Amino acid sequence: MANAAPVTLVVGDEEFLADRAVRAVVAAVRAEDPGAEVHDIQGGKVEPGELTGLTSPSLFGDRSIIVIRAAQDLPKDVVAEVVKYTARPAEEAVLVLAHPGGVKGKALVDGVKKAGADVVTVTKPTKAGERLDFIKAEVRREGRTISPAAAQALLDAVGSDLRELSAACGQLAFDTQGKNIDEAAVAKYYRGRAEVSGFTIADLAVEGRLGEALEQVRWALATGVAPVLIVSALAGGLRSLAKVGGAPRNLRGGQLASHVGMPPWKIDRVKRQLGGWGPEGISAALQAVAVADEQVKGGGADPGYALEKAIHTIVASRTAR
Repeated sequence: MANAAPVTLVVGDEEFLADRAVRAVVAAVRAEDPGAEVHDIQGGKVEPGELTGLTSPSLFGDRSIIVIRAAQDLPKDVVAEVVKYTARPAEEAVLVLAHPGGVKGKALVDGVKKAGADVVTVTKPTKAGERLDFIKAEVRREGRTISPAAAQALLDAVGSDLRELSAACGQLAFDTQGKNIDEAAVAKYYRGRAEVSGFTIADLAVEGRLGEALEQVRWALATGVAPVLIVSALAGGLRSLAKVGGAPRNLRGGQLASHVGMPPWKIDRVKRQLGGWGPEGISAALQAVAVADEQVKGGGADPGYALEKAIHTIVASRTAR
């Protein structure tokens, strides 16, 4: 993205792709102005007049980036303010609106589109072929290619969560040599290590088996598993709990599988793991994993300690019923 539009509307309920689209706009602005200040706020917390204040010229001439997530929750009077602003945006500000689509907040979507906002639509892959295309595209982002058999093997090992698939593609590209990633590389570098260790650790942690989870973490790190893959597996396990636990109670079978984007066998396993978990516990555990993610990517000095601390918090967040 060479130049960011004054106002960008990101529409779509695929969290990973929507977040990537938002980050692309922020990166484009900061490429031009490294000093640009980012204001990242939730739609339900935006007060009337706040947008005007955030988009006002800075005393130091720096640009501002205002990211409003969950824009469907903007109050009606603020929606009118945003639509009016979109028609005449400030020169030294960039506004990014993230909206999941759907009926709620449709007046905002229609209004900013008509007022001239740049629209980025993110579409969630729902078919196996679309997920395979996503894997191939992620590998291309790393300057590599992947064989059809290897892409299928990776999809089989990881599942349909795009964040987990993206992390796996990035790690494969980092760990392997040559232009093309083949099925043998997937088996050697991912299925053989990450599936057994990272996902095993995640299962042990969400099930409250602290001692076993810590033992597996230490073994995984000692055998060369990248900490970022373990963090990804922990996050994936917790997000699965949140998706299945938060799904409408009347959904069953294929409807539930389609709604949460998981195969039925995985849903059955997650349902078994949900015992002892509540929304607050899942939220606290996800926050701990987010901290660990930052630390293993350079924010901390000891990835092993960061992982063990996250696992302690995950287990402590799980309360027996």
